Amino acid sequence: MSEDDDLWQLILGFLGLSLLSVGGGIAVLPEMHRLVVDAHGWMDDLAFSKRYALAQAAPGPNIMVVGLIGWHVAGPAGMILAMLAMCGPSSVLAYGFARLRGRVAGALWMRVFERGMVPIAIGLIAASGLLLAAGTADGWLPVAISAGSTIFVWRTKKSPLWVLAIGAVLGAMFLR
Repeated sequence: MSEDDDLWQLILGFLGLSLLSVGGGIAVLPEMHRLVVDAHGWMDDLAFSKRYALAQAAPGPNIMVVGLIGWHVAGPAGMILAMLAMCGPSSVLAYGFARLRGRVAGALWMRVFERGMVPIAIGLIAASGLLLAAGTADGWLPVAISAGSTIFVWRTKKSPLWVLAIGAVLGAMFLR
């Protein structure tokens, strides 16, 4: 398969994911993983997890992982086109929904729709977390770090940056 074929597959994949990204782009991370790792083999689990971690550590929106994947698959053009494919359709859809919501605010069917979307978004985001945790579960220490990080973020009001810092130190010390 040529690089042009890969670029088109990347664009088509992210166009579809864009329309499913209820709860944000990270909600479709498992499907993004399936597309990039399982379906096309553009990278392995570890490379995918590293790009996700890099996107999370960098300032800016968490959907930057799409640009990193695009760069990996097809260079600078892949980065730009993957971001446009992922952000374009969902942005147009969100704009249209916001306009509709403004016209029908308070309608029973709109409240039911909005409430029904909450568990879908939570489920998609939870699946993303499980996928990322499973990608690092190659021993007791990574599992303990993942579990401890989850509990720390869930139960404290401290910045999640502490999790990144402690995880980096532990990883450097024990996971060579």
